[in-house]
Amino acid sequence: MYDVKHYRDENYTIYELSDSTTSSWVKVAPERGGMIIGFGVNGEELLFLNKETFYNSTANVRGGIPILFPISGQLTNGEYEWNGQTYQMKNHGLARNSPWTVIDTSTDDSASITLSLSSNEETKKSYPFDFEVIFTYVLKAQSVSIHQEYSNKSADEMPFYAGFHPYFKTTHKNLAYETDAATYLDYNDLVIKQVSDGLDLTGKKESLALLDAVKKEIAFELPDRQKNLSITYGKEFKPVYLWTEEGQDFVCVEPWMANTNELNRKEELVMLKPGEQLKTFMTFTAK
Repeated sequence: MYDVKHYRDENYTIYELSDSTTSSWVKVAPERGGMIIGFGVNGEELLFLNKETFYNSTANVRGGIPILFPISGQLTNGEYEWNGQTYQMKNHGLARNSPWTVIDTSTDDSASITLSLSSNEETKKSYPFDFEVIFTYVLKAQSVSIHQEYSNKSADEMPFYAGFHPYFKTTHKNLAYETDAATYLDYNDLVIKQVSDGLDLTGKKESLALLDAVKKEIAFELPDRQKNLSITYGKEFKPVYLWTEEGQDFVCVEPWMANTNELNRKEELVMLKPGEQLKTFMTFTAK
């Protein structure tokens, strides 16, 4: 029923988790930021992937589920200050452009793959901390779960705010979301608005950020695919960002641990003490 196989495509080794009972799959590219590049249910792919950006090692991948670590979003002028020193960091951090290491696979009661990313001299140029991040992707029936472990190997406290950037395949920009958030920040005009007025992304260049959801879940329909998607996640994740690009067939629904530029704001940072570990999860389910 469950299987894990790997193969070499044009540039990368791809690991494919599958469940033959539900004709479901998850495709992972460890060398390309450890990201999921495909998630299908009942024989139908649900994620958008721009293959040109995927195969261009200097480009940020447009598609799949990029990993955001140690930051989600942007930093003012692409930099931040920590302990009196200024560092530069690209949007969404360094994990999505770093190769991850496969440390385990399993087909016991599910199909899973475990990956790790550790600090090195290159990561310390933009993020001066010793860390280890371990992700386990688990495919079971119509769901894929991402079990996460963030560990501080430094002698000092380590700040971060991780997140995910899933690209869902759809031509519709005005999806109906099930969420208990009451307000959102419209980054197009920096005005806080009411969710009850709608979350139409048509013509929007910048994101909409749901601010005050209590329930750690958001659900929506992909009309093109006739699938209902739900995302559930740990208490560490707070805002959910909604974003698209004009003329592109995707909508991104992105749970983050804090709002953009938090490494400069320093109001809601997740702080890990030396030797401390944070474990959390995120699950995507399609029905």
